[in-house]
Amino acid sequence: MSIKQGDRFPEMSVTLVTAGGPQAVETGAFLAGKRVVLFAVPGAFTPTCSEKHLPGYVALAEQFRAKGVAEIVCLAVNDPFVMKAWAAASGTEGKLTMLADGSGLLTKALGLELDLVARGLGVRAQRFAMVIDDGVVTMLAVEPPGALSVSAAETVLAGL
Repeated sequence: MSIKQGDRFPEMSVTLVTAGGPQAVETGAFLAGKRVVLFAVPGAFTPTCSEKHLPGYVALAEQFRAKGVAEIVCLAVNDPFVMKAWAAASGTEGKLTMLADGSGLLTKALGLELDLVARGLGVRAQRFAMVIDDGVVTMLAVEPPGALSVSAAETVLAGL
């Protein structure tokens, strides 16, 4: 079953990508007392994710902050080393927090996995965006396959 608006975000350990290397954090502590925009992509360095989805959030980071967003988090079912390389290549430093869900455990806990095994990509995250206020999902937008509209940075920003 998929997470929905009004649900608490799952409490578990996740891996953030930092300048000092991978950092394990508990979601409950990370989300406590702040507004977070979390968006997910099927994969780092993939065309739509790299050329359209991620760049929108990088470009609009200051506008999100002006609307009270403390953190903008990009989630992908990739290891922290790939996520660090993608962050460096995409200019996310100081703008976004990269979350490496290497084994897809958070994605599965959210119920938002995407089976791309037949295409040789394994199980990934669906493309989605959510707003989390103090650990509670207050907005969730999941894209239909192949689309990028409801989870795009411009759309999420307009909804804040």
